[in-house]
Amino acid sequence: MAVTIKDVAQAANVSVASVSRVLNGHATVTDETRAHILAVMKQLRYVPHVGARSLSTSLTNTVGLLLPDLYGEYFSEMIRGIDGAARSRGLHLLVASLHGGADEAATAIRTMRGRVDGLLVMSPHADAAFLSDNLPEHLPIVLLNSGTGGAYASVSIDNYSAAYAMVEHLVASGHRSIGFITGPAGNFEAQERLRGYRAALAALLPGAREDVHEGDFSEEAGTRVGAALAAGKRRPQALFAANDMMAIGAQLALQAAGVQVPRDIALAGFDDIPVARYVTPALTTVRVPIAGMGAQALDRLAGLIAGGTGNGIGSAAETLDAQLVVRASSGHPPSNATHRIPIKGD
Repeated sequence: MAVTIKDVAQAANVSVASVSRVLNGHATVTDETRAHILAVMKQLRYVPHVGARSLSTSLTNTVGLLLPDLYGEYFSEMIRGIDGAARSRGLHLLVASLHGGADEAATAIRTMRGRVDGLLVMSPHADAAFLSDNLPEHLPIVLLNSGTGGAYASVSIDNYSAAYAMVEHLVASGHRSIGFITGPAGNFEAQERLRGYRAALAALLPGAREDVHEGDFSEEAGTRVGAALAAGKRRPQALFAANDMMAIGAQLALQAAGVQVPRDIALAGFDDIPVARYVTPALTTVRVPIAGMGAQALDRLAGLIAGGTGNGIGSAAETLDAQLVVRASSGHPPSNATHRIPIKGD
């Protein structure tokens, strides 16, 4: 005979209501109790009857995740954090990758309607007007690194302050000409990192010329910029890329052309993806808690779903700490210490 929810409750020595709360992702269950009940479910090979649960709770126990891409270490880390938090709550993920414009993002949201209990969204198109036009009225949503100004629940880092702090570090290391590789046009994170670079340059090196190179967060974009700088007659003393993949691409191209990092040009990135510490020289970067940000966003979404309070309009934005990680590539004596970057208003 099939194992029932009552069998699980009896074996776990808890109430049927406690098992039900774990199955439905309620935040009121302690982590210890949730882990115990999930372990008993696994031992008994209990499989919830999804159809019956959906009818009784009006929930699918599935959350949607919309990301601009699924390729690369940044997004694999993001999905890892979200998936771990979802599995601990007995929730499933429905993932979509957005490579097109606003129309594709709108289609993805419509496709998930009725199939998910809430949405996690990281998209350059997800501003307040777009969400108001396309989001079902009562579907909970949490945005990741979005510039909606607090209209919806969100989890992000202070990209502006982090980029400013990186330029401060490069200036303190003695560099007086600093180039910057941008992220994709229209991307909120990329815009904030460029804004931080420009503000720091203006404040710390008055009169210094901006040296901005177009990028798109891909390793190929960094390779193009690195090759162009290696072939040119003039290059900056330091190059700051808006993410680690572009910094690593630039580093490989520079080294292939005989330009040594950091002797001939210092280099810095952003995100601290796992490979950043293993390239030679190791990459100075901004450490973003990528997996942790994903897990926190999932927990925030689960709370909105459990609370039944609608889509989260007016919810407070959560801003996470980033850290400056100094390694050999920036031409400054590296250390094992990390330095917290103050959030604006601290």
